[in-house]
Formats: sequence, structure tokens, C-alpha cells
Amino acid sequence: MDHLMSLKPLQARRRPLLAAVLGAALASLAALTALTSPPAAAQERFIVMASTTSTEQSGLFGQLLPAFKQATGIDVRVVAVGTGQALDTARRGDADVLFVHDKAAEEKFVADGFATARRDVMYNDFVLIGPKGDPAGGKGRDIAAALKKLAAGGQPFVSRGDKSGTHAAELRLWKAAGVDMAAAKPAGYRECGCGMGPALNMASATNAYVLADRGTWLSFKNRGDLAILVEGDRSLFNQYGVMVVNPAKHPHVKAALAQQFADWVVSPAGQAAIANYKVGGETLFFPNAGQ
Repeated sequence: MDHLMSLKPLQARRRPLLAAVLGAALASLAALTALTSPPAAAQERFIVMASTTSTEQSGLFGQLLPAFKQATGIDVRVVAVGTGQALDTARRGDADVLFVHDKAAEEKFVADGFATARRDVMYNDFVLIGPKGDPAGGKGRDIAAALKKLAAGGQPFVSRGDKSGTHAAELRLWKAAGVDMAAAKPAGYRECGCGMGPALNMASATNAYVLADRGTWLSFKNRGDLAILVEGDRSLFNQYGVMVVNPAKHPHVKAALAQQFADWVVSPAGQAAIANYKVGGETLFFPNAGQ
């Protein structure tokens, strides 16, 4: 018993010593970790880009973004939605940069202070897709005439109906054709509320007409009986632009990294990466930042 009692003071003296040793070890480990681990900023060299479904579904980003990362070390995480949704995402501060195709809406975005500038990047065009037999009889180079015939005949037409750049262009084209969509939609008109790929799939399944950007159409495999029926009309021109979200509106956005993307995509290297992207030997997008 006396022997056990004599051990208690010894144990009590050891506890502070053990605590000191453990504390020193932990401090050394923390210092070593700080020296060997890169800072948080270096670990998170990425930006969020809100963009259209056409840039992703056409396959363009599969070539463009790896080239940008190789040049800068910055990763780009894409939120691919319609242009209207992309703009809303950026307005909330949930994206650092925008790559979209509705110039009027983009200019309003800048005017409202959500971006300080907008720059042209590239263009392609819209095409009217429909059954090869063209039951509406609209084939040619006049999109307004074709849409008038579609409306008069009640032919099935799939609209994205998602406030995307393509949807906005489609509504402008119906208006130019003298069709008041606000008053009454044509008998065969159907809105899918979906991206370009799903809209094309729906049109293919139902043998319907649909307005598409050429890039997505060229990459689309499930064509069924569909073909391009109207192309070459000047009103089918489709311009894309880039904008960095204004940090004055959302201080947390990675404006400096996003600006590197905006600068690169309009640089000779970025423009060449766009021009070099082809499907079946055909160019999908035409760079025009310097024009």
C-alpha cells in the first residue's frame, strides 16, 4: 500500500511534463503543415462560369477550357443553362464570369452595373430545323416567310421556352414574321422549358420544327428525319459575348481570375482555340473579338 501511495505524486509530476511534450509536438506538426501545404488561395484557382447550353452541348468547352487551364492554371467550372438563367445566376453573385448570346440582355446587364464591360467573342448562326419533307413548305433563306407558313398550317414546333438566348431570338423572329405570341400561340407550338439538346431530341421524336444554333445541331446525333430547312438569313446571326461580374455588386466574386479568362478568350490564343474547333471538318463558331 505504501508503495502505491508513493507512485501518486510521481504520476502527478509526470502529467504536466507529458502535456508539455504533446503541446510541443502538435505545434511542430502545425508548423510543418503550414510550410508544406499551399495557401487556400492557391488551392482554389478556379472560377464559376455561367454559360449557355450551346457552348457546352456543341463540345466547344471540351476544347476551349483545357487550353485556358494549360495557359493559366485556372480551372473553369461551368453552369450551363439558358442565357436568361445564366444572367440571373450572375446577378445573384453565383458566377464569376458570363459567356452568353443575347446581346440586348447582355448590354442591359452592363447598364445595370452587374458587369463593367461586355466584349464580342465569336458568332455562329441559327438554323430552322424540320422534317426533310418540309410539310409547311418553308424551306429556303427567308425565316420570316417560313414561320408564317408554320403558324398558318399549325405545324408542330418545339420551342425551348426557357428564356435562353435561342428562345429570345426565336421570339424576335416570330414577331418579325407578324405572329403575336403574346396574343395566341400557333396550334402546333409546344414549349419544353429545356436546353437545346433536349429540344432537338423532342423535335426528332415528334417530327417537329425547331430553331437551333448551328453548333449544337452539327454536334447532334439523334437527327432522325430532321434536316436544316432555313439558313443564311441575316436575322439568324448569333453573337456571343463575355462579361466579368462586377465585384462592386458582389465583392466575393473572383474578378481577377475571371478577367484572365475574359482577356484570354479574346486574345489570339483564345480566338485560335475557337476557330480550330470543328465537327466533321466543319467550323462551329467563328471568332470575331478583333472585329
